Amino acid sequence: MRPFEGVRVIDVTHVLAGPFATYQLAVLGADVIKVEHPDEPDQSRSNGTDKALNDRNMGTAFLTQASNKRSITLDLKNEADRAFLKKLVATADVFVENYRPGAFEALGLGYEALSAINPRLIYASFSAFGQQGPRGEQTAYDHVIQATSGIMAMTGTSDVHPVKLGSPVVDYSTGMTGAFALSAALFQRERTGRGQRIDMAMLDVAMILMSSLLTGYLRNGTHPKPHGNRHPHATNGAFQTKDGLVMLGASNLRQQRRLWTLLGRPDMIKRTNDARDADHVREIAVLSEIMMTRTADEWEAFLQARHVPAARVRTMGEAVADPQMAVRGVIHRHANVDGIGDFGVPLAAFKFAHDGPRIDTPPPALGAHNDEIRRELEAPLPRR
Repeated sequence: MRPFEGVRVIDVTHVLAGPFATYQLAVLGADVIKVEHPDEPDQSRSNGTDKALNDRNMGTAFLTQASNKRSITLDLKNEADRAFLKKLVATADVFVENYRPGAFEALGLGYEALSAINPRLIYASFSAFGQQGPRGEQTAYDHVIQATSGIMAMTGTSDVHPVKLGSPVVDYSTGMTGAFALSAALFQRERTGRGQRIDMAMLDVAMILMSSLLTGYLRNGTHPKPHGNRHPHATNGAFQTKDGLVMLGASNLRQQRRLWTLLGRPDMIKRTNDARDADHVREIAVLSEIMMTRTADEWEAFLQARHVPAARVRTMGEAVADPQMAVRGVIHRHANVDGIGDFGVPLAAFKFAHDGPRIDTPPPALGAHNDEIRRELEAPLPRR
């Protein structure tokens, strides 16, 4: 039995962070019912690398985080559909929405209204800046939050910055943090019997992603600087080899001592981090010359075998092809899905010894479960 078997989640979210949070529960067994407008579905359905799928409302952006979910279409501006949603909420454990703050309250679907129907309901609202505050009603996407939070300002090189991160990390981190918050609230409810109101803000998550840098700034006002592929310690960073880049990770004093010994330069070993910082320019020059004597693969194999963190800089395709990925099971392969064929999606970033994350059903077409879910609600409502 997976952790969330028997837990019903009403997912009225769109794009990325909210759907990704509910996806985490879905792969752990929750019955996630995705609610979409019949004429204006989740915009992720029309986004992705396959234009033909985009045109069919099954874009790869949607496929990424929709396995194990069921789909129903409702127009929440329609009174009858709102009434049906409330009936569905009475059977649910979790309700998640990520619309503009205040929008669901205006529809009579806010926390107070729905918790009156189901006092054990866990109601989560995802937004850019949170439900209160001077920015509360502002909207944003991942890249806008990167700009707002300071992440962009510290990313890039000394010559080229600010730079947006290549992956929408704030969105995905908000989804993961949201899944953690929902899990914690479900666990809390087992002890208290009470529901919970969760206020998830992308900006808050972005700040947490910079935690140690934030603490440093709060201590002495030091703004993090963009270091590009370098690091304050020279033995941490990317270096050109015969055929590509290798990223060294000899971070602490013990590792830098091991690295310099292996490279035949014991004279470069430092006893303190202050000494490393003082000799940074010379260390870069020495490492740059030495790293050019082998290929990136050769350096990775040589250093890893001797317990010095190092890796060739890879493309996504190379990373996916790494045999380690097959062992870890991060990717699930869907086969012969109607109208789509074969494709792969991310599953989870962890493994259980038993009854862990698993994908059972492919992403649903828009409204694929309308009749099924309506039939279920014709039966007597279960006691929760």
